[in-house]
Amino acid sequence: MRTVRFGIFTLALATSLSLSALAQDASQDLKKAGHETKSATKDTAHGVSKGSKKAYHKTAEGTEKAYDKTAEGTEKGYDKTKSGTKKAYHKTKNGTEKAADKVTGKPE
Repeated sequence: MRTVRFGIFTLALATSLSLSALAQDASQDLKKAGHETKSATKDTAHGVSKGSKKAYHKTAEGTEKAYDKTAEGTEKGYDKTKSGTKKAYHKTKNGTEKAADKVTGKPE
C-alpha cells in the first residue's frame, strides 16, 4: 500500500512539475510574442514617419517649383501685355491722326 501511495505521489509530483514547466514556456512565449509585436509596431511607425517626411519635402519642392514657373509665366505675360498695349496705342494714335487729317483736309 505504501508503494502504491508513493507511486501515486511521485506521478502527481512529476505531472505537476511538467505542467508548471509547460505553463512557464507558454508564459515566456506570450512575453516574447508581445516584445516582437512591440518591435514590429515600432518599425512600422518609423517607416510611416520616414515616408511622411519624404512626401512633405517632395510636396514642398514641387510647390516651390510651381511658384517659380508661375512667377516666370506671369512675368512673360506682363511683358507680352505691355508690348501689345504699346502696339495698340501706336496703331490707335496713327489711325486717329489719319482720321483727323481727313476731316481737316490735310494731304497724306
